[in-house]
Amino acid sequence: MHLSLQLGAVLLLTSSALLGKDANIPSAQPKVQEIKSATRVLVVSIPDRKLAVIQDGVVLKTFDVAVGKPSTPSPSGDLKIINKVTDPTYYHKGEVIKPGKGNPLGNRWMGLSKPGYGIHGTNVQSSVGKAESHGCFRMRKHDVEELFTLVRVGDAVHIHLERDEQVAAIFADPARNLTRAPQTSVAHALLPQAPTAGGATGANR
Repeated sequence: MHLSLQLGAVLLLTSSALLGKDANIPSAQPKVQEIKSATRVLVVSIPDRKLAVIQDGVVLKTFDVAVGKPSTPSPSGDLKIINKVTDPTYYHKGEVIKPGKGNPLGNRWMGLSKPGYGIHGTNVQSSVGKAESHGCFRMRKHDVEELFTLVRVGDAVHIHLERDEQVAAIFADPARNLTRAPQTSVAHALLPQAPTAGGATGANR
């Protein structure tokens, strides 16, 4: 009788110990790790008429752009990409131009956080590399299509009015593509605005 009680007590204690161990077994569910997006910024040099895509301090690609002419200069400072539109419709002062060869925005539009300004294609390819736009940054067709795949809404855009040390390091030598470049600081840009559905309202082209 006493032996049976002792065996029962041992079994009870063993079961309790096992239950205690089970309580400490890690959950079978894997821990969800936070995925951090790479820091990507666009740097535009108005005097060089060029745009660079920089990710984590590395220059991924540089492109030629058209900038604003003296009477309609491009904006400068720290902005953001607020929307992306494929085959945009052009709206400006009552003028409406549907997508197609005659559209001054080309087939891609990346709106900036300064209303009416953006990075886009053009129906005047010869203007790229010159100061001939109404303030926007025009790009060649194949270039703007490539840039469109590289940028995301929310990416910072730093537009330099002068060729400072940072700009010189990025654009002075075209062969610097895919080489280490100075880190560009993510600026406190304006809050993103709601994207314009299917077009660019008030675009300056």
